[in-house]
Amino acid sequence: MNTLSYNDLEKLVKSYAPFDIPKLRRAFDYAKKHHEEQKRASGEPYIIHPLNVAYILASMHADIDTLCAALLHDVVEDTESTLEEIEQKFNKNVRDLVDGVTKMTKLDFNNKKELSAINIRRLIVSLARDPRIIIIKLVDRLHNMRTLEYKSLEKQKSKALETLEIYVPLAYYIGACQIKDELENIAFKYLKPSLYGDINKKREDLKKETKDILEETKKQVEGIFKKNSLKAKLEIRYKDNYSIYKKIITNNKFETIHDLMTIKVLVKNVKDCYTALMLIHENFTPINYRFKDYIAKPKTNMYKSIHTTVFGYDNHLLQFQIRTYDMERVAVFGLTSYWFKYKNNAQNLMKKDLEDNFQFFKSIKEIDSTILDNIEFVSRVKRELFSSNIYVYTMSGEVVELPNGATIIDFAYKIHTDIGNSMVAAIVNDEAVSLDHVLENQDRVRIITDEEAYVPKEEWLNKAITTNARNKIMEFIRENENTEVDKPN
Repeated sequence: MNTLSYNDLEKLVKSYAPFDIPKLRRAFDYAKKHHEEQKRASGEPYIIHPLNVAYILASMHADIDTLCAALLHDVVEDTESTLEEIEQKFNKNVRDLVDGVTKMTKLDFNNKKELSAINIRRLIVSLARDPRIIIIKLVDRLHNMRTLEYKSLEKQKSKALETLEIYVPLAYYIGACQIKDELENIAFKYLKPSLYGDINKKREDLKKETKDILEETKKQVEGIFKKNSLKAKLEIRYKDNYSIYKKIITNNKFETIHDLMTIKVLVKNVKDCYTALMLIHENFTPINYRFKDYIAKPKTNMYKSIHTTVFGYDNHLLQFQIRTYDMERVAVFGLTSYWFKYKNNAQNLMKKDLEDNFQFFKSIKEIDSTILDNIEFVSRVKRELFSSNIYVYTMSGEVVELPNGATIIDFAYKIHTDIGNSMVAAIVNDEAVSLDHVLENQDRVRIITDEEAYVPKEEWLNKAITTNARNKIMEFIRENENTEVDKPN
């Protein structure tokens, strides 16, 4: 049973937002009163759930309106409370957040599939309204997954599958890797319990076998850093079960996975990251093709770090991850890291960051503006954004994220509409390819354009797989179908 109390939440919030406690208390009292007769499947009072959601968010230093919405997130859906009353007792901001996380009811739609699709759509597009909505929903799902043992076997499977298909990708895309990792590992445990158990045993055996070696290596590296006046914090970690599973199903053997063991190196600034890298390579033989510099070229969810795999003791492969403390906060919390630094202005900064830097956000807006049918919207998002993606490079080194199976045409339109509309040829990894060439991970792509050409053709629609590319092609065709132009053969 859960032992968390309101006092625990208040104590945590006092540590970073002491002036907000009266409002927090009012939200808790309101939620407790409205959920008073309700019980969880575990038999606990229902208030335990919103209290846990608020506590997890408070551990991320969430603002007071987000915490109030977390405490109130089920009152409109499950009790007699109304959005109007919430606005009156709290404010419009809290009302909008509660509205964003409240599911549509079964009375609104004809069938269960349509109802599920509209709720998933509401969740995904809420990013454009207020990123905090999706963060509350992710934490809501996280606590529900932590208590999934009290549900029926059928519910466990369906919730675990939905978590992997929808919530895990969303957590990844906003950079909330701590939430993502826990969600996918719990889901894996319920979907494939036997395989989960096998991998977990191997992982625990590895930890026992290598504990002393890693501790000795950690001490050695700390000594090297100290000798060279480099201040750093080192942490040992092991790859989690679901990540190991993903490696194994792509034909890797457990023993050959290069990042089973990691020593994380945290330093003050970027210069110290590269100093640490130099010192590690001076003392351990690196595996060149296992080196990644995500500081120079961040991942598409803004993750930054240097990864290098070296030959450790007893022929064990060992990965070092080197990053600053700020990079670590982003790596763990993603968009929610803004709460630690900017408090009440975090919402606006989250939204601006999404719009300016996150490629998937633009794709979601494109799909949402194009697809009317809710079921088709969810299907398209799963196919284009939440399936296995590839990462290819422009000639200047910019990383472009595309769905698996994307072609040159999809790439060109992802870069810019004008590039797609004037594209006449393409070169991939220094070789000329056709425009329907299917791209692979880490390809380098050069698009050759001719501003005088009117090249998009109807047949391109069968060669493009992304909504963005198909929309731009159809738009070009519509605009030029009544215009007399000489088109190339």
